[in-house]
Amino acid sequence: MLQPGSPEWLAARCGSIGASDVARMMRRTTRGAYSADREGLLAEKVLERLTGVAVDRVKTAAMIQGLEREGPARMTYALIKGVEVVEIEPTPHPSIRGSHASPDGLVGDRGLVEIKCPQPAAHLNTLLTEAISEDYLVQMQWQMAVTGREWCDYASFNPDFPPEMRLWVRRVPRDTKRIAELEREMKVFVKEIGLRIDRLASRYEKAA
Repeated sequence: MLQPGSPEWLAARCGSIGASDVARMMRRTTRGAYSADREGLLAEKVLERLTGVAVDRVKTAAMIQGLEREGPARMTYALIKGVEVVEIEPTPHPSIRGSHASPDGLVGDRGLVEIKCPQPAAHLNTLLTEAISEDYLVQMQWQMAVTGREWCDYASFNPDFPPEMRLWVRRVPRDTKRIAELEREMKVFVKEIGLRIDRLASRYEKAA
């Protein structure tokens, strides 16, 4: 099993748009135009496909801690819910080449789990508001699109809290209309990547 964040894990995802990228791909300005963040993601994926090297995104101390806590979070979730969580490799979309998802685990025959290990302020906010950010909802819908699963449990975990507050879970059902929208946008985005690579190849092959 590839370790998230490892060189092998990054190589497996290189040039492909994953579930954690989809919110950036969908992001628009208040006027409805595509955002600069989307353009940045597009440039990253073009670069990865040109070079075969994954873009090195800076990892903060909080991100590193989150990765370290993912294993205990998965075990805590499995114990409390009385389920088996099966880890899997990055999985390609069944029909949209150049896109994938890396779920934190398969649950039973129908479900997934998406684990977040936030800092205290973010976990506290989740406990109080019982809300899931739109970016994470998009991420989970894309995971369901790729895997064909019917639901995904969102799990926020912070072991520094009292035992009864360490894990917060909410089940998110598959939204077929939302998935259809995401898949349409993904097809457009993947096509844009290919067109930019073709333009570069045509221009710079002639220059050489």
